[in-house]
Amino acid sequence: MTGQRIALGLSLAIVLQVLVVVGMVVQAAMPLWTGTEIRVKTVPVDPRSMFRGNFARLRYDIGRLPSEFAGELGKPRIGEVVYVSLRPAGNGLYGLAGASLDKPTEGVFLRGRIGSNRVPYRVSYGIEAFFAPKDKALQLEQDLRGDGVAVLMVADSGRAALKDVVPGAPRD
Repeated sequence: MTGQRIALGLSLAIVLQVLVVVGMVVQAAMPLWTGTEIRVKTVPVDPRSMFRGNFARLRYDIGRLPSEFAGELGKPRIGEVVYVSLRPAGNGLYGLAGASLDKPTEGVFLRGRIGSNRVPYRVSYGIEAFFAPKDKALQLEQDLRGDGVAVLMVADSGRAALKDVVPGAPRD
């Protein structure tokens, strides 16, 4: 009887761990499955890392909140959740429209975290690295010398997933 309880306890522990991992994967993939596609301008910072593999580190215009948004946010703490509203910029890309510590009820917005408590605030959205096979990473290094466009899928919660990075931002 005791052996059966131990086996049952171990089985439940294993099932719980598997469910937690599956839940994390589903949460990360949810924007790709149900999100709205938007495009934002991006600039590559570093194309490859010997330790992390082939990826491009990306920097976004929407990753820096200028002083005009400082009043809306007050004095946020590092790591605090911020919601950045976006609007179409007329060239197929989206740009900054506003920022708030409260979740918007409508429109396209991204959920991020404050990275600095000095103006301009830096915001991290979890889309700052694009992993790619070696050949594609090397090609991105060449293609993204000036600028590029990040294709994002944004869920209703504001969480974003990076779908693709393409060279050259469209001009107005």
